[in-house]
Amino acid sequence: MSADDGGAPGAERRPGLLGLGSNVGDRRAHLQAAVDGLGDLGVEVLAASSVYDTDPVGELLDQPSFLNACVSVATALAPLELLDAVKALEGRLGRDAGGPRHGPRAIDIDVLLLGEEELRDARMTLPHQQLMSRRFVLIPALELDFTLRAPDGTRLSDALAALEVLEGVRWAGPPLACPALNPRV
Repeated sequence: MSADDGGAPGAERRPGLLGLGSNVGDRRAHLQAAVDGLGDLGVEVLAASSVYDTDPVGELLDQPSFLNACVSVATALAPLELLDAVKALEGRLGRDAGGPRHGPRAIDIDVLLLGEEELRDARMTLPHQQLMSRRFVLIPALELDFTLRAPDGTRLSDALAALEVLEGVRWAGPPLACPALNPRV
């Protein structure tokens, strides 16, 4: 596997969807650093959603709000290779691996979808097991592509429409910059 080609030689590139989140420090800068670092992992960022300020959900609600965004990507990395790559990037960007589940973090990168891949592994589930139940993921994902579907054919827009409004998701700024769309000169 090579970071230059995004996987094994001749491997087919698949579309994917990643979720980004931060609620510590300069939240937008952390999200942008994640987008900027993905290319070095063999993950091409094709598009980024707007950034949303969101209420914490999960096990720890008494913490600062998050900034969240989604990015559309292409990669030849296999699911667990992609997971290892994004977890290593999180570490380089200041994520404390020993923090509490759903606790404050500089950066969180979730693999939400990877082509039509369905996976049940002790380390990850594809599609992401909470993809269809989190407004802070569905709203930016649908901003990127309103026709998105899970591998079983379920429309993400139908999942969003079915959710009760229990968490706040507020537009907080324009899309993150995509290196592929803004090449360095």
